[in-house]
Amino acid sequence: MILADRLRMSLARDPGGVLVAGDAAELALHPAEAMTAAAVLVAVTDRTEPGLILTQRTETLRRHPGQVAFPGGRIDPGESAVEAALREAEEEIALPRAAVTLVGSVDLYRTGTGFEITPVIGVIPPDLPLVAAEAEVASVFEVPLAFVFDAANHHQGSAMWQGEERHFIEIPWNGRRIWGATAAMIVNLSRRLAWL
Repeated sequence: MILADRLRMSLARDPGGVLVAGDAAELALHPAEAMTAAAVLVAVTDRTEPGLILTQRTETLRRHPGQVAFPGGRIDPGESAVEAALREAEEEIALPRAAVTLVGSVDLYRTGTGFEITPVIGVIPPDLPLVAAEAEVASVFEVPLAFVFDAANHHQGSAMWQGEERHFIEIPWNGRRIWGATAAMIVNLSRRLAWL
């Protein structure tokens, strides 16, 4: 069975655990109608041991500088979540849309900063020559799916934000810190894709 089919079958099943819906403590600050629609591409590499493509954002960005993220961004007017995720991945890391085998969209994730994010899963060939868009992306890297899906690597973190203690998930990998919304979406995927 090909990887895209395995992913589709896993997504069709009931999640194996409670999903993280969003940054719970901050969601009251943003009513649903005030959220900004966004989409990210969860690009899974088609390898014997699949990986996830992630980016490290540049330090000069106004929002979330230096953070590890999936390629993605706001959904433009008239654009679907899938179209936005593919467009953003092409803009940020030069991932050709034609190279992505779409699997489907998964559970929305709402952030305390006012975004409602649709993760879009796609399978891509391994070792594509991905190039970071210098204005937005400092680097592009691949992390093993088995590592980020392993609950033993999901740690609880906390920090003060806007005068209150905020709790989040973080996944340390190879000197990088995957945390916040990106880590929470990875945890949700790990609970949905229980075939590992």
